[in-house]
Amino acid sequence: MRVAVVNSGGANISSLLHALARLGVDAEFTADAELIRAADKVLLPGVGAAGHAMTVIQKAGLVEVIRSLKQPVLGICLGMQLLFESSEEDQTEMLGLIPARLTRLPESSACRVPHMGWNQLECTRPDPLSDPLDKDWFYFVHSFAAPIGEWTLASSHHGSTFSALVKQNNFYGAQFHPERSATAGARLLRHFLETVSE
Repeated sequence: MRVAVVNSGGANISSLLHALARLGVDAEFTADAELIRAADKVLLPGVGAAGHAMTVIQKAGLVEVIRSLKQPVLGICLGMQLLFESSEEDQTEMLGLIPARLTRLPESSACRVPHMGWNQLECTRPDPLSDPLDKDWFYFVHSFAAPIGEWTLASSHHGSTFSALVKQNNFYGAQFHPERSATAGARLLRHFLETVSE
């Protein structure tokens, strides 16, 4: 299986590549459009700010490449957010594959932002990717979140309820970091690689 991990300019890619290697996958970390198009599965990671990530993708000429992919794609953390139309963060226009806007999580004395820590998934509709993950705990690091909609496979809660796992056609997204989520994270990556089909 050919797996491409898109170089979207984020840091800490090594932990994702190591998580894939533990599953027996030698993934290609690349910004090469042809390698991305030729992959059987594509992962779109992201760490940092939405505006910077979109600038990196645009400069690499990958916006239309990603939008046109037909194979299963998994956005991770900021990579999931990039699948949406726009974000309050940097007032960024994003890939536009999911028709919604991300907003900043509400902050209070009892609920700090950024949200950093372990949260439980609540699956909202059946899917081969989400079915084995209901009530599992995953590690989150984010300040902006996607609303609940028909794209939501699973939700979580931090100040408000948000989409934690999404699907739109062949595009999936996880707001959390599976590569930092121990056994549950490995289970998600394995199911994406082995179970999810076009």
